[in-house]
Amino acid sequence: MKTLMVVGAALAAAVLAVSCSSTPAPAPMPAPETPVAPPRAAIAPPQPKDQCGMVEARAYVGKNRTELPAAVDPTRWRVACTTCPVTMDFRPDRLNILFDADTGTVKEVKCG
Repeated sequence: MKTLMVVGAALAAAVLAVSCSSTPAPAPMPAPETPVAPPRAAIAPPQPKDQCGMVEARAYVGKNRTELPAAVDPTRWRVACTTCPVTMDFRPDRLNILFDADTGTVKEVKCG
């Protein structure tokens, strides 16, 4: 029995020595950085291409359709009332000038 106590004491001393060793524990790994998305306001939306001259034609909105100049290329200008039937084919190089049928006032200009 005495031998068993000596072995137990030696084993306890060995465990205590190992647990109290001077080897430092490894440092914890830093958390990976999560990518931060840029703020929404910083990203500008893509600007549509002005293939039909709509930017300049915006000056006609609010004016009477009789004040419109003669179209340089009639195949690229379409003047119609807002309630008039027109073809639905889309041509990005065509300028559509839409006016109110009752007043003749240009209400909208758009490509298509």
